[in-house]
Amino acid sequence: SCVHTENCFVPTSEIIAVEETDLNKKQRNSGKWQKMAKPHAFTVYYVKKARNHRWRCGDVTFWCVDEQLCNQWIQALKELLELQKARPKHLLVYINPYGGKRQGKRIYEQKVAPLFSLASISTDVFITERANHAKDNLFEVNINKYDGVVCVGGDGMFSEVMHGLIGRMQKDSGIDQNNPKASLVQCNIRIGIIPAGSTDCICYSTVGISDPVTSALHIIIGDSQPLDVSSVHHNNTFLKYTVSLLGYGFYGDVLKDSEKKRWMGPMRYDYSGFKTFLSHHCYEGTIYFQPAKHTLGSPRDKDSCRAGCHICRQSEQELAEQHKKCGLKHEEDEEEWKVIKGKFLAINAVTMSCACPRSPKGLSPAAHLADGSSDLILVRKCSRFDFLRYLIRHTNQDDQFDFSFVDVYRVKSFQFTSKLLEDNESDVTDIGKKHFGQFCRDHPACCCSIANSTWNCDGETLNSSAIEVRVHCQLMKLFARGIEENCKEATSNQSRDEQLL
Repeated sequence: SCVHTENCFVPTSEIIAVEETDLNKKQRNSGKWQKMAKPHAFTVYYVKKARNHRWRCGDVTFWCVDEQLCNQWIQALKELLELQKARPKHLLVYINPYGGKRQGKRIYEQKVAPLFSLASISTDVFITERANHAKDNLFEVNINKYDGVVCVGGDGMFSEVMHGLIGRMQKDSGIDQNNPKASLVQCNIRIGIIPAGSTDCICYSTVGISDPVTSALHIIIGDSQPLDVSSVHHNNTFLKYTVSLLGYGFYGDVLKDSEKKRWMGPMRYDYSGFKTFLSHHCYEGTIYFQPAKHTLGSPRDKDSCRAGCHICRQSEQELAEQHKKCGLKHEEDEEEWKVIKGKFLAINAVTMSCACPRSPKGLSPAAHLADGSSDLILVRKCSRFDFLRYLIRHTNQDDQFDFSFVDVYRVKSFQFTSKLLEDNESDVTDIGKKHFGQFCRDHPACCCSIANSTWNCDGETLNSSAIEVRVHCQLMKLFARGIEENCKEATSNQSRDEQLL
């Protein structure tokens, strides 16, 4: 089941398409073909793997003297492709024309649509006109006629499509998203991400590169990567789903400040980051969490999540067995909760490594995409210099958890309440609440505006600082395969092709 080209074998799973070749278009420059009375040819388009996880569409043409033989080859190869049942045939595509550098529509039309067409994938394209347009539309469309949903944009666009798809699945199954203990129904429709935003962290963490053509090819060949999703609640009210970063303190403050400076473009993150670093606010609160006992390994074991990850596979089996034992009821309340009180510069819960070009290892290098857990990183109050040392380690190879003021835990759920809210809620009567407000006005040094931070949930702010978070193992699937181990046998030809492209 392989096609042999000049320098590599291509498995049928990586063939994109097979087409009869129009000989008027192809140069018949080889002498022996010119001597042929009437040559026939077919072209095989395949995935060409270059360095840094980049994929390109390669092609090789086979020439035949006999027309019947040529047709037999085309037919046989097309039948092999028909057996690739994981491949999508009909996709729903959402394009955010405003995201990132406003290139989403151009990227899709020039780089992606021709590849989908080549692979005989039909598409329904929907260009969004406002925030939550895609999310709202996903509640209305006949979702069952599609093999996948593709979003063209950045992490914000992906989040919108994810919320629409998960929300639609729960609605169709009669599940109340506001119940923090509800067992959510898995999404069997895969999401494809064509990166075209100012941040493409999710694409980078699941494919290894932020490149539209590479992502399009992963969609075409029908790759599948399960993904954990965390639900965030406040007072039995659903707030958001998160797949990458949930950050309070430093990352929450950076986001809140950068939202006021959208006119600056992507530079606003650097500016707000520097400003937040200088302000050096710490926040007092209490964290309750449940350790993730079902999964192997720990956040500090250097065992990165890679394509075909054994830890993710085993965690899925462990959780499935737990479900069998206790039905759909969660035994969470019976399991131990740990409590940590303190003053924190940052509280980060990451469901994946959160790798990006600036931080190639991410916030938690050994976090897993699909093991049903989140890595909870607590950065306690420390000096500015120490905090800077911690931040710098996100960009190099040093162990970023090797500090006395940094703790990291692998958890399956956690709750956080700020000290300010704890105090406020103990004043049950209205008089108490009025008194509390009076206290703030009388003592400007108390500065309530900074006594609470906000949560940064995948790049969007949450209004409530007191939250309850639970990880849902493999709630959804992407058209990806996880980051592959670096393939050292990439030939010099492929490297040269990459440079030419």
